[in-house]
Amino acid sequence: MVDILGLSPSPSSPGAYALILKETEGERRLPIIIGQFEAQAIALELEGIKPPRPLTHDLVKNVLDTLGTTLSDVIISELREGTFFARLNVEANAVSREIDARPSDAIAIAIRFGVPIYVSETVMDEAAAVPEADEGEQQIESNTERPKKNRERSPAFTKESKMEQLQKELTDAISREDYERAARLRDEIRRLQLGD
Repeated sequence: MVDILGLSPSPSSPGAYALILKETEGERRLPIIIGQFEAQAIALELEGIKPPRPLTHDLVKNVLDTLGTTLSDVIISELREGTFFARLNVEANAVSREIDARPSDAIAIAIRFGVPIYVSETVMDEAAAVPEADEGEQQIESNTERPKKNRERSPAFTKESKMEQLQKELTDAISREDYERAARLRDEIRRLQLGD
């Protein structure tokens, strides 16, 4: 399960926002780039601001409520070629169904219903990052790894070094809340992993 940690404008993409999700029982953070409309719909609901007329996500909630359909949860289920996929898990007349959705829409609807938001472990493993650890811990880790690295001079070592550097940059970007860069770094890490 994840919580919404925040929304921030994307400096390099006008109109785009980074939605940051954080594990409720962990430290990993998942940045998802979303559009301005969806960011506004999420922010308004989080702030408790009710527009004079229902927005699209409010309308979806009203329709589901009127039809006696309950939303049990939403899940960000897949990441394919840099695009996240989600689904709404609904129940009507004792029949459960899954409805495909964009993650931004699924989250905007989930917060209106007050239901949990989940991210599949596969997606978290591929796209999430942990904020940088305490400096002392990092120094200890790098000291223990150094002898092994000095012995290895193979192409695998070069790829491992590149991976470590990208992971460090990703962690740094997340800690600085530069989520646009974090998303790009995440994609580069994934490309490197798939190139095995």
